[in-house]
Amino acid sequence: MSDENMITVQRLPDGTAVQILADGSTRPIVDTTDWARVLAMTEEEIDANALADPDNPPFTDEDLARPRLTPNPKRIRQRLQMTQEQFAEGFQVPLGTLRDWEQGTRRPDSAARTLLRIIDRKPELVLATLATDPADVNVD
Repeated sequence: MSDENMITVQRLPDGTAVQILADGSTRPIVDTTDWARVLAMTEEEIDANALADPDNPPFTDEDLARPRLTPNPKRIRQRLQMTQEQFAEGFQVPLGTLRDWEQGTRRPDSAARTLLRIIDRKPELVLATLATDPADVNVD
């Protein structure tokens, strides 16, 4: 996703949400939800709408049978006896991102979860790989 397609939103102390514009000013986020329609929907209509949403398909029985837990970055870091700074530098994760993960203000995305799983299992391999000069890698 490019920056031009991203909307930055902030929740104010009173609970309202505002969009942060490029010049730093804000504008209110307008809720255009037809709540009367939503509240009047039957269970069948709710299910039909959920099934019709291509961006958020419901879980299948197979999906539910094999849940994938999000690796715990703080537990991994502590097990490796690394500070946040050491972990961030060694595994090339922005320090602020690592702090957000550990504080629970953000969750790792799919690629980050994969990286964390590999770090959890083979930290030495990841550190060695990231320390390798790309010019030394043979891609043949």
